[in-house]
Amino acid sequence: MKLLPDLSKARLLVVGDVMLDRYWFGEVSRISPEAPVPVVKIERTEERPGGASNVARNATALGARVTLLSVVGDDEAGARLRELVEAENIVACLHKDASIPTTVKLRVIGRQQQLLRIDFETLPSHQTLADKLADFESLLAQCDVLVLSDYGKGGLAHIEKMIELARAAGKIILVDPKGDDYSRYHGATVVTPNRAEMREVVGRWKDEHDLTERAQALRRELGAQALLLTRSEEGMSLYQDSGVLHEAAKAREVFDVSGAGDTVIAALAAMLGGGAALPQAMHVANCAAGIVVGKLGTAVAQREEVQAALVQD
Repeated sequence: MKLLPDLSKARLLVVGDVMLDRYWFGEVSRISPEAPVPVVKIERTEERPGGASNVARNATALGARVTLLSVVGDDEAGARLRELVEAENIVACLHKDASIPTTVKLRVIGRQQQLLRIDFETLPSHQTLADKLADFESLLAQCDVLVLSDYGKGGLAHIEKMIELARAAGKIILVDPKGDDYSRYHGATVVTPNRAEMREVVGRWKDEHDLTERAQALRRELGAQALLLTRSEEGMSLYQDSGVLHEAAKAREVFDVSGAGDTVIAALAAMLGGGAALPQAMHVANCAAGIVVGKLGTAVAQREEVQAALVQD
């Protein structure tokens, strides 16, 4: 495939755990006299949407129309996250929960290396989640593809109900999973674990044949049409009834793998929403992932970059 199709008709609803990714960049020139740790003199800061909001911005960057449904705190970080998301033409339905802080991941970077990450997070209240579910039903009718981005922060407590409603409405359902219990994802169209997540659920495999057996068994158990396993330097593998399809990794130079899974599911959703078949969608997702791992932090693969990668490929 040489050309990226027009994805402006793809309508996505992204639901999951959002967070604000903050980066503090500085120079390291000495060790602290107080403890054996580097002293970082901060020179600049950056803020980017993370988690499910990074999925949303990646899909938007490819041309899809995206609505984001999630929970934030009633605080400065929540207001900033809304601002960043709306600046990227994403429709933001962010429920405020005054009892929690917005999830923030603060990364301190020195000499182009991450020295420290500090997380601020609390589970949202049941009432806020119930209100979000009420919104979900009306937003679902306006989308073709549902993306459930699970970061294990509590925002998808009603995921079984969401999948049930989406299935009844005939929507394509993609899940980026978390944890060792995938039964809650039963009925999804495609599940996209990475290598570590897969190992947590099916155990260690001894060879490719063993992996295929375990992946297909998990896919059938979940009633999923496909399971897309992202495998870092080993590329990707798509498991379906018809068999297995492999894609080699596209990264020219790996700089930072954080957020690559967000890019994969975003590209997959945008392509499927635009009418593409799964193998074609996987190919584009693989190209997009190869672009973002060459960037620092939670990044996006712009439409022009993916187009150029497809031509080069």
